[in-house]
Amino acid sequence: MKHRLPEEAWALLQQDPAAALIDVRMKVEFDYVGHPPNAINIPWFEFPSEEPDVPAFLAAVQAQVPDKDRCIVLLCRSGSRTVKAARVLDAAGYTEVINVLDGFEGELDDDQHRGTETGWRFCGLPWVQA
Repeated sequence: MKHRLPEEAWALLQQDPAAALIDVRMKVEFDYVGHPPNAINIPWFEFPSEEPDVPAFLAAVQAQVPDKDRCIVLLCRSGSRTVKAARVLDAAGYTEVINVLDGFEGELDDDQHRGTETGWRFCGLPWVQA
């Protein structure tokens, strides 16, 4: 697993059109908080359990990205779920897995708000909402 800042991940996605951007947030986060264009939503876990179904996650990724040498860029809210998901993909034999540091919304600031200091949206990168 490699780690990239949001701007670096976006640049990589522009340079490598075959790279897959997988957003591991819950569907409700993906749809209503927003997501990068062309991102594939494969949740690491869903509400209410918030426990990952690792075999189901891996099967969904393998269905979308069967080529284990294809670059996969992983995005979540703050960059923590993606580390766990990346470990699973690494163990499954994927060779180019990238974790987007700070995720889509970034870390909490002193007022416990996201998106004010770091993250995909804070960096002004493209995103859409349902």
